[in-house]
Amino acid sequence: MQSENLAVIGAGAWGTALALLLAEKGHAFPLWVYEEDLAETIQAKRENTLFLPGFSLPENIQPTHSLQHAVEGKSAIFLVVPTHVMRATIKSIRPFLTPDCLIINASKGIENETLCTVHEILKQELDQRHQFAVISGPTFAKEIAEGHPSALVAAGDTLETAERVKQIISTPKLKVFTSDDPLGVQIGGALKNVIAISTGICDGLELGYNPRAALISRGLVEITRIGTQQGAKPQTFLGLSGMGDLVLTCTGDLSRNRNVGIQLGKGHTLEEITRNMKVVAEGIRTVKSAHELKNKLNIKASVIEETYQIIYEQKSPQQALADLMKVEIDTEFSGVRGLV
Repeated sequence: MQSENLAVIGAGAWGTALALLLAEKGHAFPLWVYEEDLAETIQAKRENTLFLPGFSLPENIQPTHSLQHAVEGKSAIFLVVPTHVMRATIKSIRPFLTPDCLIINASKGIENETLCTVHEILKQELDQRHQFAVISGPTFAKEIAEGHPSALVAAGDTLETAERVKQIISTPKLKVFTSDDPLGVQIGGALKNVIAISTGICDGLELGYNPRAALISRGLVEITRIGTQQGAKPQTFLGLSGMGDLVLTCTGDLSRNRNVGIQLGKGHTLEEITRNMKVVAEGIRTVKSAHELKNKLNIKASVIEETYQIIYEQKSPQQALADLMKVEIDTEFSGVRGLV
C-alpha cells in the first residue's frame, strides 16, 4: 500500500467512526471539526461527546477547527460533511489542496438547488487534476466504531482510483468492494434515505411486515429508474450501495431516517420531530431532490411522490397509503433501463 497523508473533513457520527477506522490502521491525521468548542472538547476528553459519545479517540486522531491545517499537503481527503454544505466546504478547502490530491466523498445526498451529486459538485468546483471517489454502503457509524464486521463499496471514475481507496480503508473487519460507477453508488446512497422515511411511516402506522417489504422492493425500483435514466449501471443498485444500504436503513433501529418516518406515521409533524434533533436526517432534504429529479426526468416514482406529499404538503399518511394502493402500473420493472 502506498503511503498516504490523510485528513478527515467532518466530525459527525460517520466522520468520527471513519476516523476511528483509519486510526486503527495506524494512520495519523487531522480530523476537522466545524464547531470550535467541540474541537476543543474532543482534544481535551478524546471523545466526540456530541455526535459519537462513548468511544475513546486515540492520539493519532488530531482534532482541529482549521481547514488549512487539516487539508494542506494531504494526498487524500475524506469529505464527511452534510451535502447541503458540501459545495461551500469544497470552496473553502480549494486554496489548500495539493494538485493531485484524492478527494473521497463519504456523504450521502443530492444538492437541492442543482440536483447534483457530490461527485458532480467536485468536478464543477475543483481542478480536474484531482482524483475523485466515493464510498457508500450499509454502515451505521456506531457499529463501525464498535468494530462489527461490515462491507462497503469504493467507486471512482476508474477502477484504479477505486482500488486506491480500498487500500486506504480496508481492514480485517471492513470488506471493501470496488466499482467504476460513482453516479450509481451516490444515487443509491442518497435515495435510500427517502425510502427509509417511507418504510418508517409504514412502521409508525403499525401496518406489519408485508407492506414494509413491498415498500423496500418498490423503492429500489424507483431508485433504479432514476439512476439508470441518468446513466448509472442497473447492477449497481443490486449491490451494497443500493439494496444493501436500503435494507439496513429501512429496517435498522439506528436509522435516523427510518425514525423520522416512524414519528410521521404516529401523527407527529416534521417540526415536532426535528425540533430537538442534533443532526437533521439527510433524507428530509433528499426527498425534495428526489421529487424534483423524478419530475425533471419524467419518471414514475409513486413512493417518492407520496413521501414528498406527506413531508412537504402535509398529506396524511393514511391518505398517502390509500392513494399509493390505487396507482396503476405496467410490468414490475417498467422504466428501468438495462433490465427491460
